[in-house]
Amino acid sequence: MAERRNYQKKNNAALPVPANEYGKLPPQAPELEEAVLGAIMLEKDAYSMVSEILKPDCFYKMAHQKIYEAIMTLALHQEPVDMHTVTEQLRKNGNIDEVGGAYYITLLTAKVSSAAHLEYHSRIIVQKYLARELIRVSTEIQTKAFDDKSDVDDLMQEAEGMLFELSQNSQKKDVTQINPVIEEARKRMQLAATKQGASGVPSGFHALDKITSGWQRSDLIIIAARPAMGKTAFILSMAKNMAVDYNSPVAVFSLEMSNVQLVNRLIMNVCQLEGEKIKNGQLEKYEWEKFDKDINLLLDAPVFVDDTPSLSVFELRSKARRLVKEHKVQCLIIDYLQLMNASGMSFGSREQEVSIISRSLKGLAKELDIPIIALSQLNRGVEGRTGHEGKRPQLSDLRESGAIEQDADMVCFIHRPEYYRITEDAAGNSLVGLAEIIVAKHRNGATGDVLLKFKGSYAKFTNKDDMSGDDSFEGYQTIPSKMNDFPGEAFYDKGQKSTPSGFSGSGQHDEPPF
Repeated sequence: MAERRNYQKKNNAALPVPANEYGKLPPQAPELEEAVLGAIMLEKDAYSMVSEILKPDCFYKMAHQKIYEAIMTLALHQEPVDMHTVTEQLRKNGNIDEVGGAYYITLLTAKVSSAAHLEYHSRIIVQKYLARELIRVSTEIQTKAFDDKSDVDDLMQEAEGMLFELSQNSQKKDVTQINPVIEEARKRMQLAATKQGASGVPSGFHALDKITSGWQRSDLIIIAARPAMGKTAFILSMAKNMAVDYNSPVAVFSLEMSNVQLVNRLIMNVCQLEGEKIKNGQLEKYEWEKFDKDINLLLDAPVFVDDTPSLSVFELRSKARRLVKEHKVQCLIIDYLQLMNASGMSFGSREQEVSIISRSLKGLAKELDIPIIALSQLNRGVEGRTGHEGKRPQLSDLRESGAIEQDADMVCFIHRPEYYRITEDAAGNSLVGLAEIIVAKHRNGATGDVLLKFKGSYAKFTNKDDMSGDDSFEGYQTIPSKMNDFPGEAFYDKGQKSTPSGFSGSGQHDEPPF
């Protein structure tokens, strides 16, 4: 038996050991790091070629990180970068011995003869750094996944946040010579000419489209209002116009309503049926006939609905990419911004989180090259002001973060004076049944006000001169409400009187579900 044991030991010792038998080395390229640092100290303009590509953390060796930090400090103060100045800067920083002394700096410059291929080598270093970061993130997530105390949903959000942050930091876009950009601008001008001036996605509201030329690609549009002004009704009316009238695919992310509730609102809009009747199904025979006829407009319409609650910007990003790739979606609508989150990232305050969300939405609009429309709440500042002008929303009323105003290419407000019992403007014109769309900020165009019709009973906005929005149906008489205090909506004369949206029969404000 002893002989056999010796034989086994002898053969085991002779077996070749696999390269990774005792562990793995992190992705790295120390030779390229040495070549890049040497080239930067050798040629005058070398640092400017890689300053936007590399940062100290990209280097694997700690000594190389400290050398690059010294180079960055010299460049920041517009000092020359060579082996002598770098050595002196390292002495000032107290790092000269940690990097191997002046001799090591001399060796770096001796290993290269020129800065040829410097940018290519730098990008390889960055790729190695990103691979190490991915390993770090995945290891951290794996460790937490084995912990039974970790909430899986929170962990998924954290993983998305860490990957999103890593991808954001790694996305660098090269400069573009102006010629292809001019050609792209020319194509868009020609396309706008064929669409009668609407170079973007038309909203279907003609007066608004005259100001905006349609919602422009890569723009972030914020539509804000106080509760009960009709934000959801407005974006659904617009989504119907885009998808049905212009056949432009549109996606609606509803964080507040379920997809069935959202579709019910679309049915109210298209079929002109009261919401209460849709909920309880108590429709008259003629209303069922109207429903069966008008619902065909929505069938097969390119409208995509997502009702994920508490949607994060990272989930939105992945879903939006898929929608654009698979369904050619031309516009994203989010209802509403304050219900979103940026889970997986740490913030000192909700204001910082909202800032990240708005900045991420703007970045996503640019990346996908489509307009993103996000609804937003206003703070209570409006309620404390008096008079017709006092009740008009202002940019300072945007809730939770000034970054929303800063990041948005366009900010629009929805204002219904009738809600505040203001029935006439300064010139004595009636404001009953009207809504103002106030374009308060327009980065690439004019600002202005647009008047639209608002039909609260159908959660519907229409053009001011649009006769199709009137409540008429063959065989039934359309008559106005007899209420004296608040002029009412038109309705079908079937023995029931409708109450104008926003008010109850007692003359008190009601909060309609808009």
